[in-house]
Amino acid sequence: MHKGMQLNRRAFTLLAPLALAACAGQGMQGASGVKNADVARVETYFRTVDLEGAPFQQTWPNGSRGGGLITYKPGSLYMHYTAPHEMELRASGHHAVFTDAQQDSQTRIGLAHNPLGLLMGNPVVLSGPVTVTNVQKQPGVLQLSLTRTDNPSQGLVTLVFHDVDNRLALSSIQIVDERRHVIFISLDPV
Repeated sequence: MHKGMQLNRRAFTLLAPLALAACAGQGMQGASGVKNADVARVETYFRTVDLEGAPFQQTWPNGSRGGGLITYKPGSLYMHYTAPHEMELRASGHHAVFTDAQQDSQTRIGLAHNPLGLLMGNPVVLSGPVTVTNVQKQPGVLQLSLTRTDNPSQGLVTLVFHDVDNRLALSSIQIVDERRHVIFISLDPV
């Protein structure tokens, strides 16, 4: 395969799927008040979150791993990879740019049809164009799965939060793209 195509495929794979097991349920029509309250809590979390240089570890669809530091503020994401080598992802609004220093390349990707775009709103709104397909709650853990309302086949994002004393802290993200490729990102200390 041509080296440039490998890079573009890797960049696409990095973005197309970004976040535990995907919970593609039947949607939340008629959801209980408790589930609606949990969805509202997650919206509030994304309106106020300010992750600055948080360590992350990522597993790509082929099983390889990497990691570095992540910064996320409403509408803006920056991932600086130190492993497997220097790379970075900058995303805001409807666009992302993936830069691979080792390959001396840059890939621009639109987020309108990419699962990562579900988390790039400012504010993040989990209704209307976004459907919450499933909410799962266990002691100390809250998990939500999201998809695009108008085209769920474009991917699924599953967010897992630590939920302690009614405070949320993002723990992991799993993104499944339309080809069922999965990327898993953990924000927990390794």
